[in-house]
Amino acid sequence: MNAAEQAKSVQIASKIATAVNLFKEQFPDAKADLKPWRNDPDTQEMVDPDSIDIGFHLPGWSPRYQGRSILVQIRFYQDPVEKSYRLIGLEIAAFNHKGEAWRLSTVENWRIVGDSPPADDIIERLKLFCRQVFEVFLD
Repeated sequence: MNAAEQAKSVQIASKIATAVNLFKEQFPDAKADLKPWRNDPDTQEMVDPDSIDIGFHLPGWSPRYQGRSILVQIRFYQDPVEKSYRLIGLEIAAFNHKGEAWRLSTVENWRIVGDSPPADDIIERLKLFCRQVFEVFLD
């Protein structure tokens, strides 16, 4: 779900802002988009209500990134039995003119999958960002 719609409290809004700033520390040229999903019925049908989704747009295509836009989804799980709401991981995907170029999931094995992976230093910076976001949302 769009991060702008998930900022329902000062605490969550602050954590979203911190996540944006952490990403921009690693990738200073990126522009944040707190509403990466359109508000049409088809798009809304695919949106996960238990995620905070933030788009980042780079100033141009780079062979190091292999994409121009990056979608960060901070995923949560609401346990109806324990009545808890907890972070389960991040999904990050980069897009270029052909569609999705690569994907990184911390829910599984923290590997990049896709036809056009980014440079190794970009992968390491993405993983650092993920670890930092875990720290923010797990406290």
